[in-house]
Amino acid sequence: MAFAKRTAQATNESLHRIFTMAEAPDSTLGRIEQEMSQNLVGFLNNHIVASNNALTDIEQDFICPHIPEQPEFVSDHMHHLLDKLVAQSVHTASPSFIGHMTSALPAFILPLSKLMVGLNQNLVKVETSKAFTPLERQVLGMMHNLVYHKDDSFYHTWMHSAEHSLGAFCSGGTVANITALWVARNKLLKADGDFKGITRSGLFSALQHYDYQGLVILVSERGHYSLKKSADILGIGQDSVIAIETDENNKIDCQKLAQKCQQLQEKNIKILSIVGVAGTTETGNVDPLDKMADIAHQYQCHFHVDAAWGGATLLSNKHKYLLDGIERADSVTIDAHKQMYVPMGAGVVLFKDPSSVADIEHHAEYILRKGSKDLGSHTLEGSRPGMAMLLYASLHIISRPGYELLINQAIEKAQYFADIINKHEDFELITKPELCLLTYRYVPKAVHALLKRADEEQQSLLNELLGKLTEFIQKRQREDGRSFVSRTRIQVARYGGEKIIVFRVVLANPLTSKENLQDILTEQCLLAQESEKLLPQLLIAAKL
Repeated sequence: MAFAKRTAQATNESLHRIFTMAEAPDSTLGRIEQEMSQNLVGFLNNHIVASNNALTDIEQDFICPHIPEQPEFVSDHMHHLLDKLVAQSVHTASPSFIGHMTSALPAFILPLSKLMVGLNQNLVKVETSKAFTPLERQVLGMMHNLVYHKDDSFYHTWMHSAEHSLGAFCSGGTVANITALWVARNKLLKADGDFKGITRSGLFSALQHYDYQGLVILVSERGHYSLKKSADILGIGQDSVIAIETDENNKIDCQKLAQKCQQLQEKNIKILSIVGVAGTTETGNVDPLDKMADIAHQYQCHFHVDAAWGGATLLSNKHKYLLDGIERADSVTIDAHKQMYVPMGAGVVLFKDPSSVADIEHHAEYILRKGSKDLGSHTLEGSRPGMAMLLYASLHIISRPGYELLINQAIEKAQYFADIINKHEDFELITKPELCLLTYRYVPKAVHALLKRADEEQQSLLNELLGKLTEFIQKRQREDGRSFVSRTRIQVARYGGEKIIVFRVVLANPLTSKENLQDILTEQCLLAQESEKLLPQLLIAAKL
């Protein structure tokens, strides 16, 4: 037991070092690169400043439309970037930046990124990525195995097959979701007899041939906006994305989902895909994926899981049960640039059946020839960098137990924050954390009591005032620049489904401490006192 405790402590200390310090590489860029490589967090703290009028300043700094006629020295231009760009950038690595799904990066990422950029491999074609292509196929196999748990012989057969693909790297979850639904659409409306398929004949002819009155995508009210983008691009229209009501825990109501499926079937409207969400963007909740898989099977439609945020939870033996049923999905989206701590631009879409991508296969005479192992044959994007190298390195350097520790700590941190919010007399927890997201708002103690006994009309008035106060605090906190939380507007069951404005926090940054979280609440309390109108109005209402 003592040995296991010491091992866990050593792993924890090692991970903290990974996110704060790295050995300085041999440098030719001088002080700036040395400082960034040695201590990225310290560098950002030294060079990033807050501005109360940041937007106007930035626009003025970048308003010239003319390409320079005279060249600049690299050193001069680097100082220009420091003054104009870095100094105005968002400090996403800060332990007090807890408003979005962006975190500090492991220190080893910086030199590896330099290597990746220097090699400048284009993953569309083997001719421009001879070694990177098999590496990316292996990483896709590792991610596929994380979700689907096939045996080694499966991966030995399919991982490097020219005619098949276990998935694709994308620039992010939006392109991954589009790719998954693109495959689902083409598979559903494939060639049949004299009909050449949707890829040749188009959507109108395909619907006529299969005698469908339309195609729809079903997802919960918490579904990501990228699904409407997908419907738009795929030609079925944004209105074809049908939002199914959620329960009090922000999970899709499977009874209402089944009812909607039956109604659509009776109208001869075909369900293109049912989409489960594993880690909603606003509240971090996970849909009942197993039940959704049953419904998708019953109605013979594609089952896609958008796990852009929550997919990394599968790396935690303690919490992976939250995603039970994901292995039944036909396709899955996971963003490595979220909880796998890889830089922006590393989304992954995975397919349970390696032959699924045949329905989107494209070829050209000068590139992507038939029979080649070119990755571009089965991807929406053409030219793209070798981001798989950074995920490959992270999986080896951090390892699965390391990721498990990071994920477990993030969830525990969210539970701790929820606990201190619950115990604070001037805050209200709105959604409990299932993963490491939660929502809350500032509610003075006197207003708390009034909300409990108020009628519907009074509640609505108070919630409107509280929403304005939440917005005031969030904007002031952002402007002051010491910390950052985001805000959103969500339906809350305890208030009759009324939409209210709340703070939203994401606690995935390993550098965020309990002290940071306590300081953020303290700052919000102080900012609330600065409201000259809203807080007095609330306190007056509480006395009525």
